[in-house]
Amino acid sequence: MTQQIQTKFLAFSHSKSHNGLPGLAIETPDGFFGLTKSDQAYPGDLIDLIKAGPTALSDAASALRQGQHIDLSAVTILPPIQHPGKIICIGLNYVDHSEESGFVTPDYPTVFTRFSSSLIGQGAPLIRPQASTQFDFEGELVAIIGQSARYVSVENALDHVAGYSIFNDGSIRDFQFKTPQWTVGKNFDGTGAFGPVFVTADSLPPGCTGMTLQTRLNGKIVQSAPIDDMVFPVAELISTLSEVMTLEPGDVIVTGTPAGVGFARKPPLYMRDGDICEIEIDGIGCLRNPVQDEELAYV
Repeated sequence: MTQQIQTKFLAFSHSKSHNGLPGLAIETPDGFFGLTKSDQAYPGDLIDLIKAGPTALSDAASALRQGQHIDLSAVTILPPIQHPGKIICIGLNYVDHSEESGFVTPDYPTVFTRFSSSLIGQGAPLIRPQASTQFDFEGELVAIIGQSARYVSVENALDHVAGYSIFNDGSIRDFQFKTPQWTVGKNFDGTGAFGPVFVTADSLPPGCTGMTLQTRLNGKIVQSAPIDDMVFPVAELISTLSEVMTLEPGDVIVTGTPAGVGFARKPPLYMRDGDICEIEIDGIGCLRNPVQDEELAYV
């Protein structure tokens, strides 16, 4: 079976010299081409296109291919969706990661949330807060909902996915484990890298099966695992979550990280100022961010 040509969208904003206008681009064999919000043919923000459905995404891709070449070094790459309605994260979703973390592999997904204020895009610095030196990496696959889902079967769950992306669930470990709930340690500003692209679901294997995730810190491989190693695959996560809540177009599911995280190593390996962290998933791309110490600005 021949895989379709991949459709990769990239959200960006221009520099202040262009009034900081947001834009959307599509990958072509000749690079990224796109339009900004001031262009008459601008198809809309990615979240609006996702809500409008697959035909809107296809039409947008055609319009963007007729746009201007986008020099990625001259723009700010944004998270594919800057303000998702929900960011639902899954913990302990790889057996080896549960073991290295000292937890029993769960028989029900371990769910926590992130907020959009923690999100950054490709190339933006991951911020290590002054409050902690325990800033850890977690490479993860992201599934983005395209159709509302409530009480969805596992068999039909993937029909509700618009596409996929990559996440670095930067974790402040000592704050994460201050309480039984992980929310605080997962929501420091500038710790959730998301992107660089949104890849439509129809151009990837169902549920991203057969694909591999790899995390590199300063060029050294620290995590590597097949997506198939998930305890709860994408379809099962969507079905289970839809028993609890209505999943809506644009909602983001961050599906969990494999073994190799820094706090489980001996000695621990945490991200520090000047480091470069890369998360790569074949078929999607590579999310690359420098690490930077926070500059305090109390008033």
